[in-house]
Amino acid sequence: MVSFPSLSRPKLAQAIGLSLLLAVLPVRAEEAATVFADTSKIVAIGGSITEIVYALGEEGHLVARDSTSRYPEAALKLPDVGYMRQLSPEGVLSVNPSGILALHGSGPKEAVEVLKKSNVPFIDVPEHYTHDGILEKIRVVGKALGVDAKADRLAAEVDARLKAAEQQTASNKERKRILFVLSTQGGKILAAGSETAADGIVNLAGGVNAVEGFSGYKQMSDEAIVTARPDVILMMDNAGPAVSDDELFSNPSIASTPAGAARKVIRMDGGYLLGFGPRTAEAIRDLAVSLYDGQVTD
Repeated sequence: MVSFPSLSRPKLAQAIGLSLLLAVLPVRAEEAATVFADTSKIVAIGGSITEIVYALGEEGHLVARDSTSRYPEAALKLPDVGYMRQLSPEGVLSVNPSGILALHGSGPKEAVEVLKKSNVPFIDVPEHYTHDGILEKIRVVGKALGVDAKADRLAAEVDARLKAAEQQTASNKERKRILFVLSTQGGKILAAGSETAADGIVNLAGGVNAVEGFSGYKQMSDEAIVTARPDVILMMDNAGPAVSDDELFSNPSIASTPAGAARKVIRMDGGYLLGFGPRTAEAIRDLAVSLYDGQVTD
């Protein structure tokens, strides 16, 4: 029995009340959670998270995935709990998961807070758009599922492939300026600045982000696009309404750039290009080949 020596009656009542309150408050699932106690029914939120789980051979633990998790094809058979940045707690919890494995940046913030306060363990996986960031993701996912050794092996394999891909473009003297265009809705160009997946993959493939002065994705003025002087426009396939070459290059600001004059645009699957997961080394090489063609050597 707990005793409270030398406390006055009012203070004793306050101390007992506090102890009872602490006893009934739910434990916040996110506190210090790095390993799931029960891996039988995991929800994967984030395309690269799902890819890593499959690459580890641990897909049997998955009970659901988010709508960005479209690779491998087998993942599409899993229930879809919604877009990772527009989650509803009810949708995620409806599959009765034993754990939630979510890529950092999942949202909205309010929904994530509700999930973290539920009694379902929630593990937030860091997202850094770098070589080392990919290896960290693999190890965090492996640790969460209790397969650290498998994760170490996969990280070593991916590390070797990334180093080989980066070495292929390291000797290029030419560094093409690339404008990543997320959308052209209403004739307005939404482009990628620093601290984005697009910026990260462009750098790894031996290019230069033509955008300077802001981070994230922002709408650019016509003058800013002309000043950026991109040699190449980079866009995603399978991500919203398709934008034809004619529509893209009819934009006056795009048409005034070297990319517009040469009608140079590269389109790649969004999950493959920007996933920063097990396939990123291949994405780096594919992008580099499209940018530099014969200058990329084995």
